[in-house]
Amino acid sequence: MTKQPEIEVTVLLPCLNEAETLESCVRKALRSLEECGVVGEVLVSDNGSTDGSQALAEAAGARVVHAPIRGYGGALLGGIEQARGRYVIMADADDSYALSDLGPFVEALRAGHDVVMGNRFRGGIAPGAMPPLHRYLGNPALSWLGRMLFGLSRVRDFHCGMRGFHAERIRALGLCMPGMEFASELVVRAALAGYDIVEVPTTLSPDGRSRPPHLRTWRDGWRHLRLLLVFAPGKTLVRPGAALALSGLVGAGALTPGPLSLGSVRLDVSTLAYACLMALVGMQLVLFGGLAEIYGRQERLVPQRASDRWIRLLRLETSAAVGLALLTLGVAGTVGAVSYWGLDGFGDLNPNDTLRVVLPSATAVALGVVVLFSGLVASLLTLRPAHPSPAIVRQPRPDDRDRALTGG
Repeated sequence: MTKQPEIEVTVLLPCLNEAETLESCVRKALRSLEECGVVGEVLVSDNGSTDGSQALAEAAGARVVHAPIRGYGGALLGGIEQARGRYVIMADADDSYALSDLGPFVEALRAGHDVVMGNRFRGGIAPGAMPPLHRYLGNPALSWLGRMLFGLSRVRDFHCGMRGFHAERIRALGLCMPGMEFASELVVRAALAGYDIVEVPTTLSPDGRSRPPHLRTWRDGWRHLRLLLVFAPGKTLVRPGAALALSGLVGAGALTPGPLSLGSVRLDVSTLAYACLMALVGMQLVLFGGLAEIYGRQERLVPQRASDRWIRLLRLETSAAVGLALLTLGVAGTVGAVSYWGLDGFGDLNPNDTLRVVLPSATAVALGVVVLFSGLVASLLTLRPAHPSPAIVRQPRPDDRDRALTGG
């Protein structure tokens, strides 16, 4: 029996009712693979098409598999899992991407890069191929945010739908997003894992279909933005929270002894109230960010090094000690304020005097509670059983059987 040559490249096309353009995409990809001298395949990951796309793809020479998870990401996840090639090059099946020019992607993958992104702005965007809102606002803004949050300085077209990658390396990431945000997840998770990511120029042509695209501008744009923010808790929560908390603590420390004049501006108890609020909100953001880092570690979403630091800081014993210390300070201040009030016969007091003690004391009590219970939540997040717990099966009761027999 003749041994079949190993498949080097799988061209992956997610599909949901793409009968108008799918056949052309498959033929272009197969022809380009042949021109590049690549042993490859075209794999169509079908998401439940009802327009005969599957038969058209097979007739054109593609292998068709069924993707049980609905959505753009679901189709790609199913296709990546069943791809036979060492490398995968994915693109939309709407005939807008340059499937007839796979060479730059193949060369970059052969050079050892883990992920090869297409850049439509460098390769050329045909008139009418990209809506102005996407071209001049959405894509540049999200690409800039991705570079800022994840250090992707070489990625200028964050959401190009045509990209190649080493199949096993991407499978190892455990990608899971079923919707359009899968495109961002792939790049972000690859960046967090330290993968080598480069860009090559590619072109974008107008969508060849007569129906509207699956992409929904505001819904899918928000899902991309949300994913970028939650994958970087250190930059979106911890750092802003630390700056806010430090500003609040400095302000509270300066205003607790008495009013503060800055030129012609006089700061008093009203400013002290906001300074205490800044300290409380900022500390909550820091703790939320730490808990998000721990959760991300458990789900393999963030680098382990950063989360290990938070696991040490938010140990229940440490959090309990800090939380109880803050509670003690707050209660002591509250007792002092009540005692002072008692000396005055529990009558009317000058708020400018009492609030300088009450506000910091109340803030300390609130911070103590937040820190204490953050440690408890962190401990719950880090608990992992040595063996999977058996499923709990509810045993039927006698009256259940009676109802089943009587139809009740």
